[in-house]
Amino acid sequence: MSRKDGMNYAPKHEAKPVVGPGEFVIAAIALDHGHIYGMCNGLVEAGAQLKWVYDPDPEKVKAFIAAYPGVRVARSAEEVLEDPEVRLVAAAAVPSERGPLGLRVMAHGKDYFTDKAPFTAMGQLEAARLQSEKTTRKYMCYFSERLHVESAVYAGQLIRQGAIGRVLQLIGMGPHRLNAPSRPEWFFQREKYGGILCDIGSHQIEQFLYYGNCRDAKVLHSKVANYNNADYPELEDFGDATLVGDNGTTQYFRVDWFTPEGLGTWGDGRTIIMGTEGYIELRKYSDIARSNTPDHVFWVDGQGEHYEQVAGKVGFPFFGELILDCLERTELAMTQAHVFKAAELCLQAQSQALNLTPDTLR
Repeated sequence: MSRKDGMNYAPKHEAKPVVGPGEFVIAAIALDHGHIYGMCNGLVEAGAQLKWVYDPDPEKVKAFIAAYPGVRVARSAEEVLEDPEVRLVAAAAVPSERGPLGLRVMAHGKDYFTDKAPFTAMGQLEAARLQSEKTTRKYMCYFSERLHVESAVYAGQLIRQGAIGRVLQLIGMGPHRLNAPSRPEWFFQREKYGGILCDIGSHQIEQFLYYGNCRDAKVLHSKVANYNNADYPELEDFGDATLVGDNGTTQYFRVDWFTPEGLGTWGDGRTIIMGTEGYIELRKYSDIARSNTPDHVFWVDGQGEHYEQVAGKVGFPFFGELILDCLERTELAMTQAHVFKAAELCLQAQSQALNLTPDTLR
């Protein structure tokens, strides 16, 4: 993966197949975001057979088949969707196109695995709910900052083991490097990317629901701004929000596009989880000025202070669990209700956000 540019974030880990060769066939459609590589890496490592790729851009396809030799190039999306062997379609389309593509995939009797954010409008979410219920197909989402980060996986394990008691509050920091020249046009078009809280804010809200064990939540306050990017008037380079869960757990998070060039990775993502008996801090991608390596976990409990660097030690169980869920129609990896609730809260936070953009940049 690229340490500097989150656009190409594609973690790898040792293969731990949960199925045999050919038992779970997948395809990749829509290569608009580099996250498609992380999505496919995780599934292939868990035993999936990547059979097809389709994108209208031949350069994107060329790069993809270089990474996954032997994958067949489809002439159209329909050629993929009509293949009865394909059980799941992974896609990283332009955000505004993810919902409509998911409807097509589910209509063809296949499960759908999309990059985040899963939707950019509430109408897309409602249509997906109905289609998922009608077809009984899954609409899953690649919330990579929890699912594909070993420190985040480890934090979930600590919480389930009762290491910090009942979770009371989360504080999340999700800074990203803008690197504007490398971004496609849609990245700067509000209608297509959905807004910062809808986009990278989705990671934070999903983590809140998961770590906080919340089935529902309310957005109390949210704010967005374009503070420093006059050349891109539709970009939001800052956003934050405060939420409260149905069990009383609270969250504050901030996301932004202000990672300085001096940082050795694309963003100094951090999460602090406070419980009744201790707390956890995740320094996900760097321990600045000390270690330019990922997955630093600090926690304090009744026995003392603890630290572990877990890169390469924990793995990414989500992908194998997802494959088995698709085969057995279970919900161990992630429930459908969880995906849709996280998406709903992101859209609500975005729609009600106070805009702090200076008048000179509006």
